[in-house]
Amino acid sequence: MLCSALSSIPIQFRPVLDPDFQPMILAYQSFRKTVDDSGCAIPFSIAVERENQQIATFDLAVFSPESEHFVDNLVIIERLVKAMLWLRGGWKIILSGCAPLGEQIAERYNETGERSFDWYFMKRVYGKSLLVENRADYADRPLEKQTATPAGRNLNGHRIGIDLGGSDYKFSAVSNGEAVFSEEITWHPKLQTDPAYHAECIRHALQTAASHLPQVEAIGISAAGIYVDNEVKVASLFIKIPENVFDEKVKHLFYELIHEFGENIPFEIRNDGDVAALAGAMSLNTNRVLGIAMGTSQAAGYVNADGNITGWLNELAFAPFDLNPDAMQDEWSGDRGCGVKYFSQDSVIKLCPAAGIPLNEIDSPAEKLKVVQSLMAKDDQRARKIYQTIGIYLGYALPYYAMFYDIDEVLLLGRVTSGLGGQIILDQANEVLLNEFPETARQINVRLPDEKSRRVGQSIAAASLPEIG
Repeated sequence: MLCSALSSIPIQFRPVLDPDFQPMILAYQSFRKTVDDSGCAIPFSIAVERENQQIATFDLAVFSPESEHFVDNLVIIERLVKAMLWLRGGWKIILSGCAPLGEQIAERYNETGERSFDWYFMKRVYGKSLLVENRADYADRPLEKQTATPAGRNLNGHRIGIDLGGSDYKFSAVSNGEAVFSEEITWHPKLQTDPAYHAECIRHALQTAASHLPQVEAIGISAAGIYVDNEVKVASLFIKIPENVFDEKVKHLFYELIHEFGENIPFEIRNDGDVAALAGAMSLNTNRVLGIAMGTSQAAGYVNADGNITGWLNELAFAPFDLNPDAMQDEWSGDRGCGVKYFSQDSVIKLCPAAGIPLNEIDSPAEKLKVVQSLMAKDDQRARKIYQTIGIYLGYALPYYAMFYDIDEVLLLGRVTSGLGGQIILDQANEVLLNEFPETARQINVRLPDEKSRRVGQSIAAASLPEIG
């Protein structure tokens, strides 16, 4: 339920196919103003800690416990905590400045609470039970502590780059920065219960690319999921693999496949969102790039001001940005209003009934997306409304994302943005930014990949990840 400060927020662009859309950015702005004007504001800090004692923080003012509006804090703070957790990643949440509010959050983020999915997910990633530490005094809040590592741009030598998506995998043989061979193959990794299927497809990519090179000196891989030190932690590509099989045959799968080519070949695997952002930074010759890939899910990656990858989770798919309590529920996490249902092929599919587009239920999500894309190619007005709606979503999401990222460029990628639909999404998002968030519009340039970006490509950017000794 929305709090009193958020119950009637004006919105300039109300999507015709989703009239109950309630963007988090407008709710946050309204909450912040109401708190500031109340005379009952106290400072509050949200921090998340991940590996190597790295800490990300977000500070704001909230209603004090003495305020009659104290109960209104929970809606905004809980959503911000979840955003911080999924964008930055962490095994500990540290809340400082208001013990009663911290206690309410702790009740949700535990093994049996409302956010048990988040608890179990972070435990799987970091190998530790997710903790919520509550500090009554704001002065005791932890300070920001972040490091980042140089990413890619290594184009010397003979390399293989592989981009493992949810619907297809692409691979390139790269010699001194130029692709001498590239191929794209459809696959169905999310339906497979035996990782031998994944291994065989990846092995085929490696062998085929290698056949076009005099030797293989480095291998870089872009893949949906979370990878730490080239080990698979969590990945939707292996979603049907039983946990005991995952631990035995998937965690070190890439080590085993690369070693078939030689134990001394340097290799690196990164989240596909980070590699998408790297590809954009390389093609544009710039930094502060947020890449958003709208495909089977919503993937994201970020290259900071120094041209480095941060190691953050960047899981925008699970970051909430719609406060509509009746928003579509994500089947995996059980939460509502998160990016996966707004910036992926799921978004296109969920909007089809409201647009009046019938779909065959036996078709796969990728096939359903193709139906809408073929209609859009014919300038079907029903399909146009779907892409306009996603563009409105994006227009309200970007200023919210800019609260967490220092961004100059946003690069839109993925199957959903291909063809005429992608241009409609871009145009509609820019219209929202120009009219509702002019300051953000001046700061951020949103673009689809140009021809130079397409030539670099994600698989080629992946190839540039490892250094050659």
